[in-house]
Amino acid sequence: MKLKQDMSVEDKKMMRSVFWRSWTMNASRTGATQYHALGVIYTLLPVINRYYKTDEERADAIVRHTTWFNATMHINNFIMGLVTSMEKQNSEDENFDASSITAVKASLMGPLSGIGDSFFWGILRVIAASIGISIASTGSVMGAIVFLALYNIPAFIIHYYALYTGYSVGANFIQKLYESGGMKILTKASSMVGLLMMGSMTASTVKFKTILEVTVSGSDPIKIQDYLDQLFVGIVPLTVTLITFWLLRKKVNINVVMFGIMILGIILGLLGIC
Repeated sequence: MKLKQDMSVEDKKMMRSVFWRSWTMNASRTGATQYHALGVIYTLLPVINRYYKTDEERADAIVRHTTWFNATMHINNFIMGLVTSMEKQNSEDENFDASSITAVKASLMGPLSGIGDSFFWGILRVIAASIGISIASTGSVMGAIVFLALYNIPAFIIHYYALYTGYSVGANFIQKLYESGGMKILTKASSMVGLLMMGSMTASTVKFKTILEVTVSGSDPIKIQDYLDQLFVGIVPLTVTLITFWLLRKKVNINVVMFGIMILGIILGLLGIC
């Protein structure tokens, strides 16, 4: 790791702090924080505090990292290293496009998770478990120890070097993207992916089905939900989502919005509407 040898004492201290903090990313999975967002912010605080001198700049950086983030543990440190390099460049170059930091995060989550999930969950964990189980089947407590060692030692090493690798390729990576015009494409693509992700999350997680019926003499009752589906499948969940976004853009407290939806759901349930 020639890069690490060339780092200043302050750089090494900052990167060590980022490394140890990065283990907390998976501990912040809540709907309000957009999956790992709080963990990402906590991980990058040493970077933000070091490279940005004013409270306004630091606040902008923190808000920038409240966006949705979810990538395979251990390998996601490559993104953290890359983001660290980009934050440094953003603090030094007034012409740097800060939105590209979010774009790079969004564009790398999928590809890296595809690699990370396949390796860590599909290969490394299975191999470690099979060896550990075979040892444990003989009645030896070493089975559990071997399993933990075979999985966690490689994971720890990859987690460590992924951070420095991401940081080392950061400057060249961004420079090449700008020179080739790829940054504009990347930013546009990440925006499209974000919209697609939001649409799929809305369709799969926001549910509303009314049980209201209109009684018609001499025929089957008319189910309101059937007509809503004919008009636009998922029109009510989509409307609720759009209203929620509108309220958030109007700076309505997220807790007020969440509890308002809960109370509305309870009232509609008690009234037999849904």
